Amino acid sequence: MAVVALVLYLVGVFVAFGLKSYFAWRRTGDTGFRRPQAAAFTGAWWGYRLFVLALLISLMAPVLGVAGLWQIPVTVEVAGAGIVVMAVGLVFTLMSQTAMGTSWRIGVDSSETTDLVTSGVFGVVRNPVFTGMGVVLVGLVAVVPSPVAALALVSYALAVQLQVRAVEEPYLLATHPEDYGRYAAQVGRFVPGLGRVTRVGG
Repeated sequence: MAVVALVLYLVGVFVAFGLKSYFAWRRTGDTGFRRPQAAAFTGAWWGYRLFVLALLISLMAPVLGVAGLWQIPVTVEVAGAGIVVMAVGLVFTLMSQTAMGTSWRIGVDSSETTDLVTSGVFGVVRNPVFTGMGVVLVGLVAVVPSPVAALALVSYALAVQLQVRAVEEPYLLATHPEDYGRYAAQVGRFVPGLGRVTRVGG
């Protein structure tokens, strides 16, 4: 099962980041990648680095699992359920990216204005891409339970909280003050109904 988890993870990273960026570039001439704009040791600075760290550590977890190293024994049934959860999370991530259309970005450029997407999966949670990726990592923990997999999930959870609260929400509120204010008050941040706010940081 560790091999399946590794392949699924690699495919997910390739499609969600590489292939998505390539198709965005083919369609618009823009890959969608934005360089982080943050002073050292701020919330945004830590969020970016923790996100990269989480991606690297989460790759190590199935690699160690394939090698039979540093892994807690798990039944086939639990591992199989984890694979299903990973697949569901990946599909949800890709659906969410597609729903963003030309507004899809990796990172934020405060000098540009993108459309505010609030329909489809974005009507359920405000950050469905991050939610989907989190589900993938939850499934990974079930397939190859280990301190490494757990650390990847914790790093990811901290990273997206910092990224959303310190970077994306302030940007969206500044860009779409009325529309985003109403949207954030009605729709949860990562989970339906949870994280609804009337101001950034709420």
